[in-house]
Amino acid sequence: MLENIIYEYQEVKNSDLISHIKDTSSLHQYFKEDWGKLKAKQYCGIINYNGKDFYFLPKIANHDNETNLNIFTYMLMYAYDINVQNEDISNSKNEKSDNILEVFIQLFAKNLFKQLQRGIYKEYITEQDNLTTLKGKYLINENLKYNFTKNKIYCEYDEFSEDNELNRFFLYAIKTLMRYAKNKKLLKHCELALDEVEYKQFNIDNINMHFNRLNIRYKDSFEFALLLLKKSIPMFEKDKKSFAFLFDMNELFEKFIGNIYKNIDITTNLQYSKYFGNLLLKPDIKLQNQIIDTKYKIVKNRDDLKTNDKYQMFVYGTNFEIKNTMLLYPKHNNTEVDEDLDLGKNDKMIK
Repeated sequence: MLENIIYEYQEVKNSDLISHIKDTSSLHQYFKEDWGKLKAKQYCGIINYNGKDFYFLPKIANHDNETNLNIFTYMLMYAYDINVQNEDISNSKNEKSDNILEVFIQLFAKNLFKQLQRGIYKEYITEQDNLTTLKGKYLINENLKYNFTKNKIYCEYDEFSEDNELNRFFLYAIKTLMRYAKNKKLLKHCELALDEVEYKQFNIDNINMHFNRLNIRYKDSFEFALLLLKKSIPMFEKDKKSFAFLFDMNELFEKFIGNIYKNIDITTNLQYSKYFGNLLLKPDIKLQNQIIDTKYKIVKNRDDLKTNDKYQMFVYGTNFEIKNTMLLYPKHNNTEVDEDLDLGKNDKMIK
């Protein structure tokens, strides 16, 4: 049974959580004050504070917290290409953890450990060292500098090593996520497997990892870890650990729909942009014969369509010379909206 549920745009009523949000500047962007009441914005996910999990969910199914959480989790996995099997999700749920972050950490650890068991990735690393026997290349200048009176040889050589940038990143991710995980068992197995790797901190906003045919099987785990690290916002207050794991539903809905279309149509362009004079147009999804713009809004009938949204599609269709456009909204609480509109007329008509 899920507890501490708050839906998007709903008032936050827990006094401890309200105080925590107001005292934590990094959380202010996710909430707004309305007539003295603190309300959630369009961000969904989880905030953990003082040992409690508070869930922020999209309201998709009426009065069904479990269904809303499951749909939200499915959207996350599909939108961010988290490649896990149905049985993996079932096993994670069997661990009696409804915490989104906990489930994702366990899936990351399980998939990474599976790859580590197949063989830890190694690559040739250039090393320099003072040795008793010659290995690799003899470095003249270094030997004159360091070994004038010593019986050693300063060499440069290639070592086939586990201590490379990819494994260092995984070790950094493991140690970071270990602070949030309730069940640390699988993460510790991964850490032990990388015991010959030197720990190094990373700036997750500036990582450029190179993948080749030897390490491509680790790419899913790398991207999964990067997602978890970027979306987890650690906050420390009086030695009490807390975190937020929140997603902008506008971005999530756009990514979710975009990936669906990518799997349907190989001609799909996401975030395509083009200048028309001084006008830069960036439709969410561009196909060969259709432009689609996702709108994370509640629409119950034609009257709910905003004039600006219709203008936007007319501008897209006219400039890209594509007559078929679509405004795509999430289906909300079993409402059915399927409207065909004609924008303009005659040869300038956009569907």
